[in-house]
Amino acid sequence: MTNTTRAESRTLGFGAVVLALACLAPTFSAHAQQEIPAMRQEQPAAQTLSAKQQAIPLIAAAMAVSDMPGLNIALNRGLDAGLTVSEAKEILIQLYAYVGFPRSLNALGELKTIVDQRAERGVRDEPGREPGRAIPVGDELRAVGTANQTRISGAPVAGPVFEFAPVINQFLQTHLFGDIFERDNLDWQSRELATVGALAATPGVESHIAKGFSLLISAYSNGGFEPITTSRKRNQGFKRANGRADKPGS
Repeated sequence: MTNTTRAESRTLGFGAVVLALACLAPTFSAHAQQEIPAMRQEQPAAQTLSAKQQAIPLIAAAMAVSDMPGLNIALNRGLDAGLTVSEAKEILIQLYAYVGFPRSLNALGELKTIVDQRAERGVRDEPGREPGRAIPVGDELRAVGTANQTRISGAPVAGPVFEFAPVINQFLQTHLFGDIFERDNLDWQSRELATVGALAATPGVESHIAKGFSLLISAYSNGGFEPITTSRKRNQGFKRANGRADKPGS
């Protein structure tokens, strides 16, 4: 097996974890629809994921484990499927909050190289649009971020960890759900796909994967993942993905 084939298999395997969770769709969907109000979306929920949407968790998973060959494959696949350069950048920018600045910077550098190489080959990727919504500051930013966090979570976020270290929730509200989620050049469905994709490739965060998936299902209800899950189960990377938590380097 070539290095490229191994990288593609590994990246598809990580992404397959996200898509494989769709087997739980009926359970999660019923739970999410009871607890989570309608999220603000730029686009209506679809019954199945488009090719562009399918690429997002693959990109996120490869970035989360610094799999640069796999990231190259996933980004090219996303761009070929219609992901704009702005949307691709936004995915990689958002994920710094989940997997760190160094990985985000490396991934953005890889994206720039890919876009430049594609341009040299005569491929014109749609640049997309920059965020158009004005981002508030100060107390207003925290209020907006708290509202976004509550809308996404279905209820105000609280618990022992936030009581022990309340500043972490302040950072979540002002920065992740404020500064980042208020940027309107990537819809919330795509942001959740990226989040779950990154978490699926990260060992030790299973409870967060389950929560993220329940939020994702609230946007893609009625078993919309099923056709994709069926096709992805045939992929050779699927078995590798099943052991991802115990063998993060496989």
